[in-house]
Amino acid sequence: MVDQINHHLYRKRGFYYFSRRVPKALLDHYPKPRIVLSLKTRHYRDAFRQSQILAKRLEDQWFHMQLDAMGLDKAPSFPFVSPTNNCPAPLMSEATAFYLRLKGDGKGKAFIGSAQRNAGCVIEVLGDRPINDYASSEAGKLRDAFLDRGLAVTSIKRIFGSIRAIINLALAEHGIDTRNPFANIYMPDGVAEERKPIPIASIRNIQSECLVIDDENRWLLALISDTGLRLSEAVGLLKEDIVLVADIPHIVIQPHPWRRLKTKGSARLVPLVGASLWAATRLQQHDSRYAFPSYCSEAGCKSNSASAALNKWMKPRLAEDAVVHCLRHSMRDRLRAVECPSDVIDQIGGWSSSSIGASYGKGYGLPVLSKWMKMMEG
Repeated sequence: MVDQINHHLYRKRGFYYFSRRVPKALLDHYPKPRIVLSLKTRHYRDAFRQSQILAKRLEDQWFHMQLDAMGLDKAPSFPFVSPTNNCPAPLMSEATAFYLRLKGDGKGKAFIGSAQRNAGCVIEVLGDRPINDYASSEAGKLRDAFLDRGLAVTSIKRIFGSIRAIINLALAEHGIDTRNPFANIYMPDGVAEERKPIPIASIRNIQSECLVIDDENRWLLALISDTGLRLSEAVGLLKEDIVLVADIPHIVIQPHPWRRLKTKGSARLVPLVGASLWAATRLQQHDSRYAFPSYCSEAGCKSNSASAALNKWMKPRLAEDAVVHCLRHSMRDRLRAVECPSDVIDQIGGWSSSSIGASYGKGYGLPVLSKWMKMMEG
């Protein structure tokens, strides 16, 4: 099935093709009377832009060929090359916009902001150029620029991973057969940041202070301390996600328009015990539908603001250099201490399991999870 789109563009089996008749005066220079090239894309906007560029190149080439035939232009003619190797490539800014249009739906502001920020680093250091115009040596310069700024190697690797993803998608979608210049760039050995768990005695002291101060920030901290929730999971809760009238009080972790979940396995039920049960009860005191209205609304979750506030409060109370996320690491150690099975720990915390068998079945029910959490609580 062939769909004629315009004078130079048609679609066949879902892909767009460029077609242009050779001028009669130049037919002797071509094996066929018409030039037909696959643009290797299913997207009209990309195909239309490429067809305009190809048409302009042909017109320039034919103009010089006709002048040469008349003896008015002694410059060599421009050989026409296949767009397979010289396909017009998008600029880095265009590739980023294209990436976010395809990948950014439902990903949230953090994902979009991260991609734009990482691509912006490329543009700042190397310029906004066609993605196949960058060289591996220039990617090395970008790495060096990050190192000069004092960025950790782990952070640089994350940034390069994002840049590679943007360029890989654009190369594939535009049918450009070239190597990603940001692939296989050497990275020096970096020291991984070690997040140390918080000792149980320190956790108990923090929980005791939370009960005394009894405000929204302390409710948030207490809720995380005995559930191991990610901060964004807790901040993005609705009050209706907290089920207190049940045989086993628990929290329903599920995606919301204002807060997506990190992984598929992050959707789960988490029993409430100890300080987390106290906090969940206190959250029912205010009128908002959001569990933490200071940090959450339909516009999104302000997890960074919550993190800054909690870390500032925790810092003088801990001898260790700990942050609120360390409570999640402590949760895993506390469950290990009571010999809780690894797959139960993974389900409670929403961690991805390395076991293939863990993906089969429905997982453990609330009674089993609650049993181990109560043992942990002691």
